[in-house]
Amino acid sequence: MSELMESEFNGKVAIVTGAGGGIGRCHAIEFARRGAKVVVNDLGGSVDGSGAGDAADAVVAQIRAFGGDAVANKASVADRDGAKSIAADALAAYGRIDILVNNAGILRDKTFKNMTLDEFDIVMRVHLTGTAYVTHAVWPHMYEQRYGRIVFTSSGSGIFGNFGQSNYGAAKMGMLGLANVLALEGANRNVRVNCLGPGAATRMTNTVPGRDENLDAPDPLRRPALVSPAVLYMCSEEAPNGAVIHASGGNYHRSEIWVNDAVALGAGATYEDLLEHVDKLMDMSNAHPRQQRAPRPRR
Repeated sequence: MSELMESEFNGKVAIVTGAGGGIGRCHAIEFARRGAKVVVNDLGGSVDGSGAGDAADAVVAQIRAFGGDAVANKASVADRDGAKSIAADALAAYGRIDILVNNAGILRDKTFKNMTLDEFDIVMRVHLTGTAYVTHAVWPHMYEQRYGRIVFTSSGSGIFGNFGQSNYGAAKMGMLGLANVLALEGANRNVRVNCLGPGAATRMTNTVPGRDENLDAPDPLRRPALVSPAVLYMCSEEAPNGAVIHASGGNYHRSEIWVNDAVALGAGATYEDLLEHVDKLMDMSNAHPRQQRAPRPRR
């Protein structure tokens, strides 16, 4: 990792939140190796969101050691002013923002029955609201320059569900809803928004019940670096828009929402009418991708 690579990312400015370790650190390093100027954001706290530290500085030092260009930001994405400072630091250091990877997150896993509302709220605040705050801060700059690539780090816990992660899953599925809208709103300005569904061994995943992985010598297929190729693709010139791409263990696939044909009962439909057609309603054998709505004119 001693030489920079020539690539399409040369000179681009990328922000990666939660980049002090794990998957985010790998994203930051891979962008920097390819010539991008990187803002490494990380509060430096624990997995549950408490505390602070200098994790961002360590990643910046690593990037500079191999000749890359990076600056650190230690703000919390869940704080409005902190989120604004991330964009401000990118503009102050490099004059523009081309890429945003929303990666910052915390966990407070419990079954819904045992979860406090504070534990629900803080996870929603960091993952969903924090993603919205940082994206809102960079959006005007990307919109005006008619170029931007944004990745939301969603999760199978939200897209498909996972026991004991109601707060996390709700936030991660909320990200997908936000991304769906922003993909439409940014399309005619060449601002493309996509979602990542990652899988890797990290400090965060090691807190999930049933996980006990050796992070010092992880399974090669559980390395966080194997997630980054999907992120770079979603931030490339040929990036898709409005896609959900999963990356885990060197495997990459896409998921999509499909719908079946409507049961057309008309304006006088009743519950009893619907009951007569429940088999058709629930039958997905002839399902197809939902037709995307055309973007509305810009206001």
